[in-house]
Amino acid sequence: MSPARRRRVSSGGPFEEAVGYSRAVAAGDFIFVSGCTSVADGKIVHEGDMAKQTEQALLNVSAALEQLGASLADVVRTRIYVTDISRWNEVGEAHRLAFEDVAPAATMVQVAALIDPRLLVEIEVEAHREFSPDGDESELDETRPDMIRIDEPSADDSI
Repeated sequence: MSPARRRRVSSGGPFEEAVGYSRAVAAGDFIFVSGCTSVADGKIVHEGDMAKQTEQALLNVSAALEQLGASLADVVRTRIYVTDISRWNEVGEAHRLAFEDVAPAATMVQVAALIDPRLLVEIEVEAHREFSPDGDESELDETRPDMIRIDEPSADDSI
């Protein structure tokens, strides 16, 4: 895919230019959102509150996805970086509430630190949304024959 077919969005944050990255990049039907933290209007918010920081990071993820014609419903994978894994349940609950019906593949790992010691959580996501070749959104066909559901028993499971 040529770089011209990629679409990018920026959060306007100072680290994007300094490090040379985009908040999110759409490449074909995939969207990759860089790590989002608890920053609103250029300021760190919810200092010390891991659950609220997770919610804010997910709001930032959602905003990036919306700029590229997608939503949290299109997320297929999350990576969650936390500075204190013993507080996993606070992060997990906020993640569950955001993705309850989506249930993306997810990983949570502890890191030694994030870019600012007041930040406790950073979340990056990958999303998939089918787009038409000219870049316009197309409706997803929820009844595609190649979709397999593993949460419902099939006729073969009765053995």
